[in-house]
This record gives sequence, C-alpha cells and structure tokens, in this order.
Amino acid sequence: MSDDGKKKLSSRRHFLGVCVGVSAGLILPAAYAHPVNRRDRVLSLYNTHTGEKVKATYWSEGEYISEGLREIEWLLRDHRAGKSHVMDKRVLDALYALQCKIDCQRPFHIISGYRSAKTNAMLRRRTSGVAKKSYHIQGRAIDIRMPRFDTAKLRQAALSLKAGGVGYYPRSNFVHIDTGEIRSW
Repeated sequence: MSDDGKKKLSSRRHFLGVCVGVSAGLILPAAYAHPVNRRDRVLSLYNTHTGEKVKATYWSEGEYISEGLREIEWLLRDHRAGKSHVMDKRVLDALYALQCKIDCQRPFHIISGYRSAKTNAMLRRRTSGVAKKSYHIQGRAIDIRMPRFDTAKLRQAALSLKAGGVGYYPRSNFVHIDTGEIRSW
C-alpha cells in the first residue's frame, strides 16, 4: 500500500474512533460517568415524614425490577394524599450514582419525592421556592439529605454527575435532584 493510502486509512480509522467515542458519550447517561456496580442497583431510603424505610434492588443484570421499583415508589409517594406515582427511572439512577459517588451505604433521607398537583399547589401557597410546574408532580425529582454528611458536599457530588437539575437548600439542609435540563441553583 502506498504512503498516501496508509494515511487515508489511518485518517478513516481515527475518524471512526472519534465517532464511536462521541456516540458512546451521547448514549451513556452522565449518571454513569462514575464507575458503579452494573449487576445490581440497590437504594436504601428513609422517608422523614412517615418514618418508613426501604432497601430495594430496583435494577439487576441489565433490567429494572418491578417489585423493587414499586417499593421505592411507595416510599416516595405523596404522603399527604396517600398517592404513589411512577418515578422516572433516571432520577433513581442518578440517586444510585450519587450513592456510589459519595461511597455511602447509609439510607438517603427523603424530604420529598412524588407530589400530587394538589399538594404542590398547597406547598406553593405556604412557602417560597416551590415551582408551579415542579418536576415532583411528574415523578422526576427527589429532595434528599444524608445524615452526618455535609449537604454542601452532597450538592457538589450531585453537580458532578451532570444528570439533571440540582438545587441546594442550606437553611432546610437538603439537596434537590431532578431529570430536567442540567442546571443548578
């Protein structure tokens, strides 16, 4: 093969390699940038309003597990209305990736998961900082804290995942994560 032919082949290989790398970066969710156990994903949660705890495997060997998802969704329900909702699996994956990132197996304390529109409207009337079209209403947001773990560091770890929105509420000592656009406040 001529030197010209070798250069063209080398350029094509380089181009294809770059394309494959870029494609993989677009396909893989940012939440998985941190190496995580890909066999089982287990979340340990504590609902601060109801006192309920759950430790559930919601994903195993490449598939979401219905029973684990239902357990988690019940714990994340709107406790005021007694209603659960299908949670966006990406918010659970982001929570799992955050758990891996901070390397902590203690339960996340849940301040708020799913909220009905009625509960969200009531909270908007009573307090500031509640969005009219909150991702909580869609099952796409969770407000969390981790006892004995600095909330500012929890925020930084969540931001590093680049998995969606991250809100920081130092006065109330919690972090909001959602599956909306990447943004922070």
